[in-house]
Amino acid sequence: MPIDTHRGASVFPQLEDVLPLVNKPIQYVGGEINARGKDWEATTVRWALMYPDAYEVGAPNQGVQILYEVLNEIVDVLAERTYAVWPDLEVLMRKRGIPQFTVDCHRSIRDFDVLGISFSTELGYTNMLTALDLAEIPIHAADRDDSHPFVIAGGHAAFNPEPIADFLDAAVLGDGEEAVLLITDHLRTWSGEGRPGGRTELLRRLARTGSVYVPAFYDVEYLDDGRIRRVTPRDPDIPWRVSKHTLMDLDAWPYPKNPLVPLAETVHERMSVEIFRGCTRGCRFCQAGMITRPVRERSITGIAAMVDQGLCATGYEEVGLLSLSSADHSEIADIARGLADRYEGSETSLSLPSTRVDAFNVDLANELSRNGRRSGLTFAPEGGSERMRRVINKMVTEEDLIRTVTTAYAAGWRHVKLYFMCGLPTETDEDVLQIASLAREVIKAGRAASGRSDIKCTVSIGGFVPKPHTPFQWAAQLDHVSTDARLHALRDAIRADRSYGKSIGLRYHDGKPGIVEGLLSRGDRRVARIIECAWRDGARFDGWSEHFSFDRWMAAADQALASEPVDVDWFTTRERDRTEVLPWDHLDSGLDSEWLWQDWQDSLSEVAVDDCRWTPCFDCGVCDQMGTSIEIGPTGVTELPMPRVGAGA
Repeated sequence: MPIDTHRGASVFPQLEDVLPLVNKPIQYVGGEINARGKDWEATTVRWALMYPDAYEVGAPNQGVQILYEVLNEIVDVLAERTYAVWPDLEVLMRKRGIPQFTVDCHRSIRDFDVLGISFSTELGYTNMLTALDLAEIPIHAADRDDSHPFVIAGGHAAFNPEPIADFLDAAVLGDGEEAVLLITDHLRTWSGEGRPGGRTELLRRLARTGSVYVPAFYDVEYLDDGRIRRVTPRDPDIPWRVSKHTLMDLDAWPYPKNPLVPLAETVHERMSVEIFRGCTRGCRFCQAGMITRPVRERSITGIAAMVDQGLCATGYEEVGLLSLSSADHSEIADIARGLADRYEGSETSLSLPSTRVDAFNVDLANELSRNGRRSGLTFAPEGGSERMRRVINKMVTEEDLIRTVTTAYAAGWRHVKLYFMCGLPTETDEDVLQIASLAREVIKAGRAASGRSDIKCTVSIGGFVPKPHTPFQWAAQLDHVSTDARLHALRDAIRADRSYGKSIGLRYHDGKPGIVEGLLSRGDRRVARIIECAWRDGARFDGWSEHFSFDRWMAAADQALASEPVDVDWFTTRERDRTEVLPWDHLDSGLDSEWLWQDWQDSLSEVAVDDCRWTPCFDCGVCDQMGTSIEIGPTGVTELPMPRVGAGA
């Protein structure tokens, strides 16, 4: 069959021939419930939105789904989605000349005006390069011309885009809803004017706003020892600092209104509603909590309306109430009770995928389990000892945890998951071994509360990676050998206990992926050479253990940094001092650098800081610098304005 080469043509006729030859072909065919397909010729601005991981991971992503709807609601704008293709399909696409495509209408991403990539983790960087290369888009921004789309990054991992600066035309920090509209307006205007000055002129217009970062307009100078001397704009009309976007009044943005329902199996089979955005708990390791300040809650009525519409649009039987810590919503009790009332007698269950130990209680447990279905409960003490929890500002005591799991087991749960980190600043071997003691106490409490012996507890442990825009951005990362040694000692301690060991599951990964993540998260522009070298050597899907190769990354680093005074350890296991210019210092998350430094010093002194939602302001800088404020209840509403299902209404 001849290939249709006009812009916006579908490549599905060519793709269809190879789908029987790959694993899980259904993930590439599209056709999901609530997917949108718009007339190419009837639109003037066209976005391809990419989540740089497999479809099963990317399809449920709330960020992409929200932007997909926001853009497609505009009459003259088109948005389609694309995901990373597995290596088996990549081989066939290269052999047959099939470009990276969207799943909605199977158009080449090269044909779009913008390729917007949402990075939840830095380990998706190599998948971005694969997509660009498959679409015959130059991987280096400097090599693109007016025929190529603008490549723009967003998401949490874009708060330090310097390691991928060579590959990006621009990056957006913070909330994307208004940002994509801003970019769309500038693109529409520039195109309507005949595209004066080419792609450089549009990028300049975006950079002048102060809220879109264009790496090409900034120079980075280095000191002889490898540290950054300074980062400066190339022209006087380019701002010295770029600010994040913060969306206020979430009730005015009730997206996604019609969530996608994939035909293929995905990691989350549920309809989700984001009940608030931001967190002020102040956990020092948590980049998401720091960069999404301030807290902005949806109202109880806004949440109820989204749940009602979403269930009607999807047919899902589980509703996930999402946020960084969902039980912290100021009206969570009324929300849970109202939704449980509304859907009692139906097949609809409620879940809080993220629950703080000290925010969970028996009333909330009962509402979540009222219809007899109990989804799993995961709590995150993070640190094994109370000393460590003071260091990281996760103010949860052992008594808090035991009281909470006792409530859960007494309410009928049989299995609780606990999440911890290994390699935190000031951590000792003993701090990690206390995780085993804590898990034993959890099993003991569960058996006593339930009167049963089949109580289970799964301990999951991740290696700590210091992140930009957190108090730990100056911290040294623990090397992978020491991380593995502590994890193995913990495993042996759990297995050695005959009374409780068989009731405690342990899940952990070795420390090597964390070193690569640390390199990518706190790297500067020199790291781009490592990424490209690793990618050319076959790096793909680095977040998947079966595809990850530590040796490949270390070989790439040795080659790329051969002429530099820095190495992988310099980027990862080295502690920074206060005077060092960090690669992201010119990117403004709203957090005052002096406040972050003082919080780092408080951490070393094991001094805790309260949640500013309920206490006086600690002057982190976000609200006054960004012109924002904390938005929480009470709204005065305690009853949902909707009839109960099955009540005859």
